Amino acid sequence: MIKACRSVLGDGVPLDPREVFIRDPGSLEGTFPTMADRCKMDTSPISEKVRQIAEKELRETPELVKESLAKLRELIKADGKIKINSDDDNLMIIFLRPCKYYPESALELIKRTLKFKEDNGSLLNGLQPETEKEAMLTSDVVNVLVDRDQNGRRVLINKCGATWDPKKVNTDQIFRIFYLVHLAAMLEPESQVAGVVVILDFEGLGMKQVSGFSPTFSMRLLNFIQEAMPLRLKEVHIVKQPFLFNMVWTMFKPLVRAKLKGRLFFHGDKMSSLHKHMDPNYLPADYGGKLPKINYTAADWFPEIEKCRKHIADWDTFKLEK
Repeated sequence: MIKACRSVLGDGVPLDPREVFIRDPGSLEGTFPTMADRCKMDTSPISEKVRQIAEKELRETPELVKESLAKLRELIKADGKIKINSDDDNLMIIFLRPCKYYPESALELIKRTLKFKEDNGSLLNGLQPETEKEAMLTSDVVNVLVDRDQNGRRVLINKCGATWDPKKVNTDQIFRIFYLVHLAAMLEPESQVAGVVVILDFEGLGMKQVSGFSPTFSMRLLNFIQEAMPLRLKEVHIVKQPFLFNMVWTMFKPLVRAKLKGRLFFHGDKMSSLHKHMDPNYLPADYGGKLPKINYTAADWFPEIEKCRKHIADWDTFKLEK
């Protein structure tokens, strides 16, 4: 059986779920893939289109990769306090790509990442998919689009409005789910290069949700994405936010630095505004796109998170020695 279920083809053109099918060679008829087929991580090597992005934006060439890997290992060894598997090329590249192959910058990113993990040990120590299995299976607060956008970027959705019941899934749980998703995404070579986009959907936001946020959560989340996330965060889009959103934004705004501020966009209900950044041909109808409405949740992605168990367990052992 040939499965046409990758989010991105070799030429970087996303598959339209209205056209994707699985064809059994023994049958004359094609059948539409299940969500289990579509909610898949893509750990295959980068396509030619994405390779060109890596070379243009990240300076990535075979020669520089080899040189930067060697230098980063030297720096880690010289530091003497970083406990991480520096012999793993793939792991080191996770840190080198967002730093455009500058070893010194990658070393600092490693330190910040491990320091963040240490500072938030009460939430992150021993974290495994099972930790938030119930929340991922029963809520629809965090999701990942099965289709990448026009630039090959992964798109994460966080529904912060009426969909979210803080009494069932609190902000600590939301953060842990974010963290698990980012641990999985960093294993996708195309996501490492093309980066990720976040859509924060505040539709139906009420006082119940507003009271669920806290300055601690705001500080933790922004510190993570601005300092300690080894992924290229390209854009954050805030959509469908009502006037009440201003109360939430008051907590976040003072913590947003210049770099993130330049990648943060507010659209309200104007999906045409969102489409100036994200091509509607690659978006679901939920956001004014031409693809079908989202009919899957984090529950459909959970088996893929489970497959990352070893990586997540290894990540838990990385630390800064005292």
